[in-house]
Amino acid sequence: MRIIRGKYGRRRFNVPTNITARPTTDFARENIFNVIENMVDIEGLRCLDLFAGTGAVSFELLSRGAASVTSVEKSATQARFIEKVKQELGDRNLHLLRTDALRFIRDSSTAFDFVFADPPYDLDDFGDIPSMVLGSHLLHPGSIFIIEHSKKYDFSSLPHFTEHRAYGSVNFSIFEIPEESEAATFDDTPAE
Repeated sequence: MRIIRGKYGRRRFNVPTNITARPTTDFARENIFNVIENMVDIEGLRCLDLFAGTGAVSFELLSRGAASVTSVEKSATQARFIEKVKQELGDRNLHLLRTDALRFIRDSSTAFDFVFADPPYDLDDFGDIPSMVLGSHLLHPGSIFIIEHSKKYDFSSLPHFTEHRAYGSVNFSIFEIPEESEAATFDDTPAE
């Protein structure tokens, strides 16, 4: 696994051969991070990496200045690898939760500035995950949510969908929760 840019840029970590995750390719990760950095300044963001796998996205976010990254990974093998890399980097801003990501989506009351999800492509009910995240407490006005998926999914009809990007066989759907406008928060009804 290679961290592409930022303070840990070009650092490499040997991924154990028994990891079952399908890591986002360097090519796709580099391109989607170019898109992300054109949308928002990562520095200072509170981020969530669902189905973290090897933690490549988590460490890329930290490397680029995220204030904190919560990595959710159920597999013991993947979680041990994430913890090992965290220790090697000495970065205290990564918070690893070894739990089921679907349960976390359902039960968490914490909102994040940026949410990334990379579920296993063969996961049952994969197609429901964007709606679950969009209907959860994980997002607030101004949040960005990105899900990685295969080409068989089209999430463009969901609320807050902004765009679809494809890099080889890797697809990303991007959602932006609109900021609350002053008009929506200001009651301009005339007094009686």
